[in-house]
Amino acid sequence: MQKKCSVCGVAFACGNTGQQACWCNQLPAIMPLDFEQDCRCPQCLKVVIKQGIEQFVQQNPVTVAIPKQYHNAQLIEDIDYYLEDGKWVFTEWYHRKRGSCCGNGCRHCPYQHINVKSKL
Repeated sequence: MQKKCSVCGVAFACGNTGQQACWCNQLPAIMPLDFEQDCRCPQCLKVVIKQGIEQFVQQNPVTVAIPKQYHNAQLIEDIDYYLEDGKWVFTEWYHRKRGSCCGNGCRHCPYQHINVKSKL
């Protein structure tokens, strides 16, 4: 089904077929419901979700677990990671969903990371 974004007006495909959930169900459900607006296009929806994530991260210490409803096996560009010079850079959101430090000295690590490679 074709829809128009309630924010920017761009046409986009809604994947809700009744038998299959829409693509937007793959994104974290962190934005508040706003019954004044209809669906948003992928770009506009990611913007508001990123704002919700930033607010969550600022208001909750690292020790607060990310609720399971926000976890997704599939990594989402601009939410869990972004590309920089062809390399994946994981966001603080991704690390907080992961729940622990991997020890690689990641740029956005919210934990007191220990560089495992330097200990080898």
